[in-house]
Amino acid sequence: MPVTHAQARNRVFHYQAIPVGLYRMKLETRSDTKTTGATDTQLMKAVRFHIYGGPEVLNYEEARRPRPQTGEVLIRVYAAGVNPNDWKVRAGEMNPFVQHKLPLIPGWDVSGVVEEIGFGLSRFKKGEEVFGKLDPSRDGDYAEFALAREMEIALKPRSLHHVQAAAVPTAALTAWQSLFTVGRLQRGQRVLIHGGTGGVGHLAVQLAKCKGAHVLATASTTSQAMLSELGVDQPIDYTKQRFDHIIGDIDLVLDTIGGETQQRSLAVLKKGGLLVSVAQRPDNAKAKALGVRSAFVWTESRSDQLTEIGRLIDDGKLRLSINRILPLSEARRAHQLSESGHVHGKIVLRVKDAQP
Repeated sequence: MPVTHAQARNRVFHYQAIPVGLYRMKLETRSDTKTTGATDTQLMKAVRFHIYGGPEVLNYEEARRPRPQTGEVLIRVYAAGVNPNDWKVRAGEMNPFVQHKLPLIPGWDVSGVVEEIGFGLSRFKKGEEVFGKLDPSRDGDYAEFALAREMEIALKPRSLHHVQAAAVPTAALTAWQSLFTVGRLQRGQRVLIHGGTGGVGHLAVQLAKCKGAHVLATASTTSQAMLSELGVDQPIDYTKQRFDHIIGDIDLVLDTIGGETQQRSLAVLKKGGLLVSVAQRPDNAKAKALGVRSAFVWTESRSDQLTEIGRLIDDGKLRLSINRILPLSEARRAHQLSESGHVHGKIVLRVKDAQP
């Protein structure tokens, strides 16, 4: 169901979810034979896939509850953010880059409460509210419990409840690392952000504005109002204008689209300018021939950056766009929506009811 104002705070943008014509699929409840003999306290509800494929391979079933080892914490999951990487892993598209052991629990954006701490000292305490980006090579957080290494999580922003916080980690870290770690964006520079209303794009726009950059961003006709609300200095409607025909002298391009959009973006950079892509590896040879630079960003889990992002959120400088909130049992539908490519803002799975 679409997000309503009653479901989230004023710090969150709200937009009516688009009709997608997708049918609902009730997930089967299965029992894994590996759970035979386990007690109720050793089991949890989870969404897993046993083979690679489409959304239909996701099963809502019982799985063994994980136990934290040294340097790990066990999180009682309240909400799990949905990202394109989730369905790419499920479809087997990430196999050349990350090896997984099946069955696998997907979902690596988490918000919840520390339930248990592994052996040794920890900077977290039981009962603390945390959020973070988990290691995508391991089981994720489409489950009642999930394991996290300490470097992957930070204290949850105080101003967000768990559903909101679960929408933050991957998108915000991707925007942060693209603009600042790799892009080294400076005050007064001109930055072009493709997909300015998307999960990464809408946060990148706000982070760039916080830095004092001059922000240009692309979006469709129906999303132009959101670009203005985000504070974009020059909104561009890509359905009506070719951005490479009307702009130039750009210091930094953040590419969230890839393909032809990425290729045309090289031409709008000033000499020595940089294209940073989170969609696909750019053509470095072509960039060099044009006198510009290019880079690809693989988002890393960074507790320190999450802490800084949380401060910006609590200070009211960074707001979120949440498109859909679905129960964990509707993970298939969440993947269908994400794969459609027409969802503005984030999709979140509610795992456990929690008060804001």
